[in-house]
Amino acid sequence: MATKAAAAKRGAARPFDAPKKRTAARSEGDSPSGTRTLTRGLDVIDVVSQGSTVLQDLATQLDLPRSTAHRLASALVERRYLKFVRGFGYSLGPRLLELGHVASRQTSLQRVAVEHLENLAGLTGDTVHLGVLEGSRALYLDKIPGRRRVEIIARIGEMQPLRSTGLGKALILDASEAEWRAYYDYEARLGHSYDVRLSIWLERMREYAKNGYAFDLGENEDRIRCIAAPIRDVSGQIVAALSVASAEQYMSETRMYGLIGEVQNTANAISRALGFTGKEAEPPRRKSSGGAKKPVR
Repeated sequence: MATKAAAAKRGAARPFDAPKKRTAARSEGDSPSGTRTLTRGLDVIDVVSQGSTVLQDLATQLDLPRSTAHRLASALVERRYLKFVRGFGYSLGPRLLELGHVASRQTSLQRVAVEHLENLAGLTGDTVHLGVLEGSRALYLDKIPGRRRVEIIARIGEMQPLRSTGLGKALILDASEAEWRAYYDYEARLGHSYDVRLSIWLERMREYAKNGYAFDLGENEDRIRCIAAPIRDVSGQIVAALSVASAEQYMSETRMYGLIGEVQNTANAISRALGFTGKEAEPPRRKSSGGAKKPVR
């Protein structure tokens, strides 16, 4: 009996050396030793990605004994999650590049976005669009019809102007003013009429870019208004945009401002699903008088 008790005590003191049958070694919050090992291994990858390349740095950053840090790093090198070069230290390994490529293929924009778009359409009762920048126009990738009897002309696969659609404007919020002018002039060169003067349009774009949303005030389709917001990927770049559109009778300017938060929240959720971790857009604050700030006319 004493021998068994001593052996059990030795096993509990060395969780990493416990037999495979042992699945619930107790310490550090009663977590299974295998789970702790996995978590620590992931932590090693994280600190290497942040610039820690030598063994002592790994041990210090993770508050681990040097021998434990070496054992974890060696296992990750063996599985190609890390790479070790003598004289340079550790770096991220080729296996992570392979997994990143697979994840990129599996995480298509439409697959990630569709549930969020459907939720937004259900919440607002209005038509929701998803689109990307294609040259100097907006390509519509998806459309979730609303509950209202409103026909929106934009269809999946169609190209729409950037300067007159809310979705199109949201796609170019990060562009320079020179690029904005070029997009505006592109439609003019095509002979398309537009009631908004360049100076007014640029003033609106500055306001939209500052606050992370865009409006279509009936500029693209008579009596159809929409609110749009950009979607960003892991690099922070705008890769798509979504919009909520409805007839003017359902979309007063007050309601448009009231919906900015919901539209941005949905765009932010899709962005996070695409790996974006930067600062998320927030709706503009209303003035203390209680009225919504009116868009530039």
